[in-house]
Amino acid sequence: MNTQNFMNLRKSFGSTSLILALSLILLLMPASVVASEPTVGLGTTESFAVLAGTTITNTGSTVISGDAGGNIGVSPGSSVTGFPPGTVQDGTIHLNDAEAIQAQADLVTAYNDAAGRPVTSDMTGQDLGGMTLTPGVYFFSSSAQLTGTLTLDAQGDPEAVFIFQIGSTLTTASNSRVSLINGAQYCRVFWQVGSSATLGTSTEFVGHIFALTDITANTNATVQGQLLARNGAVTLDSNTITNGTCTDVPPSSETNGSDDTETEPGTNGSDDTETEPGTNGSDDTETEPEANGSDTSATTTDTTTKDQQEIPKTGENINYVIVGLVLLGLAFGLTFIRHRSRQI
Repeated sequence: MNTQNFMNLRKSFGSTSLILALSLILLLMPASVVASEPTVGLGTTESFAVLAGTTITNTGSTVISGDAGGNIGVSPGSSVTGFPPGTVQDGTIHLNDAEAIQAQADLVTAYNDAAGRPVTSDMTGQDLGGMTLTPGVYFFSSSAQLTGTLTLDAQGDPEAVFIFQIGSTLTTASNSRVSLINGAQYCRVFWQVGSSATLGTSTEFVGHIFALTDITANTNATVQGQLLARNGAVTLDSNTITNGTCTDVPPSSETNGSDDTETEPGTNGSDDTETEPGTNGSDDTETEPEANGSDTSATTTDTTTKDQQEIPKTGENINYVIVGLVLLGLAFGLTFIRHRSRQI
């Protein structure tokens, strides 16, 4: 082999080695080093537990609170009825004032942000009940239904974000619930709804609902998060809506929610406890309300039941394996072609 051929071969293997090195890095890179999906910015909307475009109507003893802000407001409409008997514990009522107007503007921004995120999984036609989902962006081309329990698993990442893009309606059946495990926090769960959202009787819901038109919370439905309607009305009926803060803390596989504690409104919770309304919880225990013969009364654990379906997380290792294999193929192909060209 003459000197020129040797130098060419050396260059070929030098560039190929770089591609091989990059391929190995991608193949070995764990999903944990991938940046989490960014949270959706709420702007001034953050201080509103309930926001509507036309009216807010309440029946019964609805309680609205939250250390992140328990305000309720309407804009461009100006009608709020049913308070009392409903109560606003940690905020005020804003009727098309500067605060409500700005909150609606920020809601449009948040709605568009959530709607524009790259999709992780197309869930069109599937019922969310019985599923366990990891962080990501889940898409429904039309309506979305929740019957039973949806479990959101942060996989130990307290900053994990869950975004649901729903083309038309979101509907939950009576006694349905959203459960958080392994560090998942309600303040990082977002529901972008293309038309209206309806929460069934006694639903236990988690997250921020951004609805283009109306939101209806039926009797005794509870929400840990926000009900935010852009152009329509919000209708309440003896609900509990808590818009609290969310703190980054070391996750625990035995707890649901933020600060290692998720306590439903109306109870006095303690660390590592999630207790539903009307119960007194104990450590590492989540107890449903008193059983009424429904299938939803059960003790929740971090294990996935047999009928639950695992959905892959955005940025899982499979993406890196595919990219790595492609680069490896290119590297070997380049090496072969250059080696053959030197022989000719």
